[in-house]
Amino acid sequence: MTRTLRDQQRYEVRHPDNADSTAGGTEAGEAAPPAVRFAYGAHTWKEIAHLLANLPMALLGFVYVVVIVVLGIGLSVTVVGLPLLAVGLIGARQFGKVERARARALLGVRVEEPTPIPASVRKHGGFFPWLWASLKDPVAWRNVLYEFIRLPWGVLTFTVMVVGVFLAWPVLGFIARGLANADRMMVRGLLSPSDELERRIAELESDRGVVVDTAAADLRRIERDLHDGAQARLVALAMGLGLAKEKLLEDPDAAAAMVDEAHGEVKLALQELRELARGIHPAVLTDRGLDAALSSVASRCTVPVEVAVDLTARPAPAIEGIAYFTVSELLQNISKHSRARTASVSVWRSAERLLIQVEDDGVGGARFDGGTGMAGLAERLGAVDGLLVLESPVGGPTVVTAELPWRDRGPKD
Repeated sequence: MTRTLRDQQRYEVRHPDNADSTAGGTEAGEAAPPAVRFAYGAHTWKEIAHLLANLPMALLGFVYVVVIVVLGIGLSVTVVGLPLLAVGLIGARQFGKVERARARALLGVRVEEPTPIPASVRKHGGFFPWLWASLKDPVAWRNVLYEFIRLPWGVLTFTVMVVGVFLAWPVLGFIARGLANADRMMVRGLLSPSDELERRIAELESDRGVVVDTAAADLRRIERDLHDGAQARLVALAMGLGLAKEKLLEDPDAAAAMVDEAHGEVKLALQELRELARGIHPAVLTDRGLDAALSSVASRCTVPVEVAVDLTARPAPAIEGIAYFTVSELLQNISKHSRARTASVSVWRSAERLLIQVEDDGVGGARFDGGTGMAGLAERLGAVDGLLVLESPVGGPTVVTAELPWRDRGPKD
């Protein structure tokens, strides 16, 4: 009996070596039967790979957190206990980072990286603030919990996948999908960033430290400038006038020369006091706003600067002051380091943000760690919920963009 075409194709799939010898073979030019393919797509295979890798990853993470937590808590009565636990929690953050990367690659789960421990705590807070911030880090403790509960889950998923490969192949894809969905829930629930309130509290704690440090540094600068500048000149002025008083009757010409010299010292002292007052808060900024104040500071730059301020209203005085000193410091950097021929300053408002852009055509290569004060400037802006972005390829140009919150001036302008 002659086979039908469907019977012939089934026979050829099962017995490819005998396909040419069967009766009723395909004619020349007829398309060959489709090749046999696996039933699962790449997405399912990635899920299976993730579930099989759960056991070794979970075993490694479980051993790490148990050793670190047990040692840290057990030795907490000694000097090394709590620091060891803090370092272990930092390491737990790295385990969470690896697991998020694995989930992105194999499960397609996209979660943002959590907020790091505030930079001000790490750099300037000292040992004990760093220790306390590390020990109460909620991100690290959630990572510890994640690694702790993963061991039984890893054993389960590995066992189910191995058994499914040999005994439940037709439904393995459905099983893998269900287990992978549970994995996705764990990643989103325990390895995702903290909620917004928690993030804002950490940021505000960091910002408060930056504000306090900046205010203390400004007070020390003002005290130093007064002591070394105007105060020293006034002391010299008082001594000169005292000598002139003594010589007034004996040698009027010498006394007149001393008074003339004292007059010059008064002028210099007044100039230094004006410069100091400008460094605290320039009068032109208070009276006429950012446009006039930035034009004034730009005129003192060694590079020709074009200033464009497009504002229909004025922000709060504190924001105006930060914007002024930001531009002032950036222009000082241009004068000292850029070797530029021209520069520009642009200021405008976008929704509820004040935007500042300072650009120069210098040699570029500026960095936040390059000793130009950019890191401190970024921290000061961050303290008021601002942002500083630096683009400075080698060879230039350098573009610095600052963003500040727009806050109304209130009833008084």
